[in-house]
Amino acid sequence: MQEKLDKLDRHILYLLQRDAGLSAAEVADRVGLTQPPCWRRIKRLEDQGIIQKRVALLDQRKLGLNVTVFARVKLSAHGKRSLPEFEEQIRDLPEVLECHTVMGDYDFLLKIVTRDIDTYETLFRQKLSQMPTVLEIHSNAALSRIKLTTELPLDVNQMTT
Repeated sequence: MQEKLDKLDRHILYLLQRDAGLSAAEVADRVGLTQPPCWRRIKRLEDQGIIQKRVALLDQRKLGLNVTVFARVKLSAHGKRSLPEFEEQIRDLPEVLECHTVMGDYDFLLKIVTRDIDTYETLFRQKLSQMPTVLEIHSNAALSRIKLTTELPLDVNQMTT
């Protein structure tokens, strides 16, 4: 269910998704509120689950995680047990940053980050391809990143200045 958000809520969200380290006072100053009502709005947005959590974004390459792989996975069956079984196994793999159920020729799209291609091959051979519900895996390694953002496209026309 989509929550009702006014222009101030959207502006607060816009600011926080750009820099979650902003204090309530800093956000309040930028949206034209005093700190207490701004803090209450932020708290309400957290309580509603619109703000799920605040995190630090890390540079994967500076941490030695140089390979990003997108893997398309097709399951061998779509029974009551195979989908949840696969999903549970994927949740346990820290290298898998994202897992999406997709329409089309494949069932899932995975975003995987590893140190190097050899590390991905080990993950592929020892874990992914050994999952009993997996029929096919097609992998593509990213050569370069053109865009990376976590910012959702909030409608700027609905925000205050």
